[in-house]
Amino acid sequence: MEKSTEQMEVIPSVCDDSNRTESHVKADKHIGRRKLSLDVENDIEYLYEAVPQLSTVFHILDKIGEGTFSSVYLGEALMANGTKEKFALKHLIPTSHPVRIAAELQCLTVAGGKENVMGVTYCFRKDDHCVIVMPYMEHQTFVDIIGLLSFEEVRQYIYHLLKALRHVHQFGIIHRDIKPTNFLYNRQEKMFALVDFGLAQGTTDTQIELLKEFSGLCKAPRAVFGERNLNSFTSIPTKTTDPKLELVKPTKTEDPATRKFISAHRRPVPVRTPVSNQRPNQRMTPAAVNLGFTCSCYSTDRVCNICMSRKQQVAPRAGTPGFRAPEVLTKCPNQGTAIDIWSAGVILLSLLSGRYPFFKASDDLIALTQIMTIRGSRETIQAAMTFGKSVVCSRELPRQDLRTLCETLRGRRPSPDDEATPHPHRDTTTRHHRTHDSPISTHPPGEPSRQHHPEEDQTLAEPEAQDERGWDSVPDEAYDLLDKLLDLNPAKRITAAQALQHPLFTDL
Repeated sequence: MEKSTEQMEVIPSVCDDSNRTESHVKADKHIGRRKLSLDVENDIEYLYEAVPQLSTVFHILDKIGEGTFSSVYLGEALMANGTKEKFALKHLIPTSHPVRIAAELQCLTVAGGKENVMGVTYCFRKDDHCVIVMPYMEHQTFVDIIGLLSFEEVRQYIYHLLKALRHVHQFGIIHRDIKPTNFLYNRQEKMFALVDFGLAQGTTDTQIELLKEFSGLCKAPRAVFGERNLNSFTSIPTKTTDPKLELVKPTKTEDPATRKFISAHRRPVPVRTPVSNQRPNQRMTPAAVNLGFTCSCYSTDRVCNICMSRKQQVAPRAGTPGFRAPEVLTKCPNQGTAIDIWSAGVILLSLLSGRYPFFKASDDLIALTQIMTIRGSRETIQAAMTFGKSVVCSRELPRQDLRTLCETLRGRRPSPDDEATPHPHRDTTTRHHRTHDSPISTHPPGEPSRQHHPEEDQTLAEPEAQDERGWDSVPDEAYDLLDKLLDLNPAKRITAAQALQHPLFTDL
């Protein structure tokens, strides 16, 4: 991979003597570095060994981030004018697919550097190790400032996030991992930056050519139990000298619904005999099964052995738990930029309610249930039908009013349990203490959780302090925008460009 067109002028140059003595390298590495833990010291040492070119340019000061697919370091370089400048060095795991790495670089070079989207300055590669160098922006941790922000700051925050999303969506880029840690915010300088395109995919008309190629790779079904699915290959040579490549049995493509299943603990699903072939005294079987289309457990709360035998549905589900859209949770194959808009809506929900993370689930079905407690079970079921999914809920959950929900969680109005059992002498701060996965996330409406985990609490300020920051006069437009961002139907969900024209942002 070559460096980007926008080069940084540093001293010494990246082409200068890269084979310096080990003692010289170590001396340079420790210049200006503050006290670090032993693990971080070892990680930095490993990075220098994996990509030796870095030592000719950067003094790595610290490790500032770590994820599943990469680690981020803070580096300092001496510029040509004699000043020192800080950079963020993203070290991708060596097992990353080369096309995925190249696609992320192309997203940064084509769409980055403007409209609140992080750009790329340089790229280093050594064997299977790759380091992407980006400008470093001082920023505050979202969890540390969520209880301190004024409503005006929240309005500015979501406006600039939508501005970044509009920009990347114009290039046909689906970010797929929108969350506060990927949208850096410098509260003092009022600066914003959307980062981390490591999970990005392209729309059908994307302008990022490498995203087209990578999205094509993702369409191939995943192997089940380690088996190679030879029938999934898009191109098979018509003539080959190796006869083994032609031994693809037709039975491999057989629809699982046409097979017979016998279990020692479970009898096969009964099939209703046609009326014309039934004897007068023959009993009717309990359910009819059309093996060509559906089965007896369709729209019920059980799973038959026909469905258990089917291959898993393959659909993109990359992203962070708690920010995945309903169409992602239900494995809808056709996903677009609307999934980023849903994630932005979850962020706005956290900002307005003062709770982060708002949704916290161990799996996709629990996550979908938590969404139902906010948006309503009937509405969720109807929305799922629009993208070809059937959702069954054991009880009906009403749709909640977003203003009432957010103001209750902020302590600006009594919660349902407080209304049922008033305590006139209770300290007003007690109702601010709720877990991050609040009763809205884990319990039906009207049944708040009484569990208390102090280590997970995000305590809000007193109502008087909140009033000074404008939380006593949040306009209806804020909750109207939130409702549109969290539309369960992706086809009707507001776009980033439309959201920027919302009345909430009239003066911006």
